[in-house]
Formats: sequence, C-alpha cells, structure tokens
Amino acid sequence: MDFCMQCGRELTGDEIGLHKRIINRGDTSYWCIGCLAKRFGCEESLLREKIEHFRRMGCTLFAPNRPEDS
Repeated sequence: MDFCMQCGRELTGDEIGLHKRIINRGDTSYWCIGCLAKRFGCEESLLREKIEHFRRMGCTLFAPNRPEDS
C-alpha cells in the first residue's frame, strides 16, 4: 500500500502509474492525482483523461479496463 508523499492519501494503481508516466518511472514515492494537478496547475479531470488516453495507447503502467467498467 502506497501513500501520497505530499498529502498522505492512499494511492490507486492509476495514480502510481500516472506519476511514473509523467514524473519518473524510477520513483518509489508518488503523488496523488490531486497533488499532481496542483503541481502542474491543471484540473484533476485533465489528468484522468490522460490516464484513459495512456490506457488506450496500451501503456502497461495502467491496467486495462474490465468489461464491466466500459
């Protein structure tokens, strides 16, 4: 179980994948989507869209959507 190194909130797999994708794949401590949005000065919704974009591209940092999620 990983926690955001900025605010301490428990992280999801997608948040860890996003951090690795846009910050550094080698990191072992991560930021949650809210703290990443603040860092980059954007809305969380944009980062969620990026997660889905990377997932559709086949990026292995993000688990594929399950059929019931579609």
